[in-house]
Amino acid sequence: MDRSRLAHTQVKDIQLLEPLFEFSGACAGCGETPYIKLLTQLFGDRLYIANATGCSSIYGGNLPTTPYTVNKSGRGPTWSNSLFEDNAEFGLGMRLALNQQKTYAEELLVRLTPIIGEVLVTAVLTARQTTETEIEAQRERVRLVRERLAAADLKGGPLQNVVDPSDVRSLLAIADSLVRKSVWMVGGDGWAYDIGFGGLDHVLGSGQNVKVLVLDTETYSNTGGQMSKATPRGAVAKFAAGGKTNAKKDLAMEAVAYGSVYVARVAMGGSDAQTVKAFQEAEAYDGPALIIAYSHCIAHGYDLAYGMEQQKNAVLSGYWPLMRYNPMLREEGKNPFQLDSRAPSIPLKEYSYHEARYTMLARSHPEVAKKLLMEAQDDVEREWRVYSGRAAMAGRSETPNIAPPQKDEDVVALGKSKDAH
Repeated sequence: MDRSRLAHTQVKDIQLLEPLFEFSGACAGCGETPYIKLLTQLFGDRLYIANATGCSSIYGGNLPTTPYTVNKSGRGPTWSNSLFEDNAEFGLGMRLALNQQKTYAEELLVRLTPIIGEVLVTAVLTARQTTETEIEAQRERVRLVRERLAAADLKGGPLQNVVDPSDVRSLLAIADSLVRKSVWMVGGDGWAYDIGFGGLDHVLGSGQNVKVLVLDTETYSNTGGQMSKATPRGAVAKFAAGGKTNAKKDLAMEAVAYGSVYVARVAMGGSDAQTVKAFQEAEAYDGPALIIAYSHCIAHGYDLAYGMEQQKNAVLSGYWPLMRYNPMLREEGKNPFQLDSRAPSIPLKEYSYHEARYTMLARSHPEVAKKLLMEAQDDVEREWRVYSGRAAMAGRSETPNIAPPQKDEDVVALGKSKDAH
């Protein structure tokens, strides 16, 4: 199937894209793997994954086997597993290394213009790489660059004293860095909310073009179901045998506070179209992006054949509001906060009491469960008011300036005053 002929924003077309993630060995019905599969379908042959230790690293790199594969061109995801606590920094290192390789490759291109040709060099350096067609066109240009470098006669020919043969060897080694790469940090809520949060916050604040996919199972799934800061109020987990007594941490709003980070909360069972849109927008954004993906888990205590139905109920109850925060909209004078789900239409109990992590407390300590359920319902309503309020805010183009507009002469005068001191 020719990828360029498919609409990568349409769910029906994406099903025809070849997944480069298969036969994972994860639990039957795992809620994490559909997001990884989608990631490889959209960006797999130019994807770099820094995988935090956890479920996704176990089924993702159970060496000597791996669920990641290559396409007919022999290209596939680049994957590596880091420690639990430093995955964000590890992924940032990948991004910085790729940036440096690209910069060096561009320098070599210019030096080797006598071999490659000015037209091709200019085309490679100025190429747009935002769509599948544009990326394939850049790959073709890089192939031509390689051909011309390989065919160049540097021994006794007219180019002998014009170019350095070591530059040719270096460019042949890193020419692929001229094709746009997509760097993603993947991990669970134990990494993103808890143990690796300091590093994640540092990376989101760096401004670098890195993407984060948090597979939020709301518990330390890989180590037996311990409580994390993502565990919701009223749920039973290890270290919260009497039900967690405080609310789930809102990682999305913490990232939104930067104003320069693309943020989305998605649930494939709640809206597959919104999930696809968030992945596409996050990858296209030239800066840090965070996607928090609701992932049902065997630790939740129900038949995962109904996992997608539970995801839908999470959205309908307002427990998991679907949202996107796109800083690019601010440049258009619009409100960057977009709420993609409707107001709660079912009570929280209709969602939560389908799962044993909630109902076991109702059986063992019914009064405690009742109290926590009421508080959890209040959490949902409070969060909905915050989200709907942010989504209803007017954009910059719709509101007058809060401060008086600054005149050019005032800026010049301020600069002179600083110079005088």
